[in-house]
Amino acid sequence: MSVISELDALPLNDAIRLKWVLRDIRSRRFTLSPPDPADLETLIRMGYVEMKDDEPALTPAGFDQI
Repeated sequence: MSVISELDALPLNDAIRLKWVLRDIRSRRFTLSPPDPADLETLIRMGYVEMKDDEPALTPAGFDQI
């Protein structure tokens, strides 16, 4: 049985964009090009990202998405 994530339930373009934001956060590429605040809020609400020392960080669920 496969588990469908919240990202999989989104329109394809949104899911792809948010997965790239997760990858950018994992690689710490957000310092020169910060993520869109709306995308960041969406990922925090989904439980994939949390703020640590004013910087976004992946949660274990966020790592599972990428």
